[in-house]
Amino acid sequence: MRIAAEPFDSPEAVALCEAQQADVRARYGSRDTEPGVKPSAADVTVFLVARADDGTPLGCGALRDLGGGVAELKRMYTVPAARGRGVGRAVLAALEDEARRRGFRLARLETGDRLPEAHRLYARAGYQPIPCWGAYAGSAISLCLERAL
Repeated sequence: MRIAAEPFDSPEAVALCEAQQADVRARYGSRDTEPGVKPSAADVTVFLVARADDGTPLGCGALRDLGGGVAELKRMYTVPAARGRGVGRAVLAALEDEARRRGFRLARLETGDRLPEAHRLYARAGYQPIPCWGAYAGSAISLCLERAL
C-alpha cells in the first residue's frame, strides 16, 4: 500500500468522498449529518489517498486548517473491501505526519455517534473526547475528539 497526496477535486478523490458520504447516509438516513461548511478543494490543506500496489484506491483522509495550529481531520474513509487491513490506521498516521510537517500542534475531528469503527480507530490512536466546537456544538449525533501532535 502507498499513501500520497492527490487533488481533493480529482475524479477518484471525488468518488472516494462520495462513497464516504453514502456510507454515512446508509447509517443515518438521507438527512445531512454534517453541520457547517463542507470541505472543498479551496479549503482542504491536503488530501491523502491510500492505494493498493496495483493502484486501486483503498481509502482517504483530509486535513483542513482550523487556525491556531489546529488541523481538522475530514473525509476519513476505507473502502469496504479493504476494511480490517490497517488502511484507516495508515491514513490516519500519514495525516498526522503531514500535519506535524506543516506545523500543526493539534489534530481535531468530529465523527458520528453511529460510526463504531471510527471510534475504535481514534481511541487506539490516542484521541480524547472534547466538547464539540463551532457548527458541531449543537449536534446531538456528533462526537468530537482531539490529539496533541
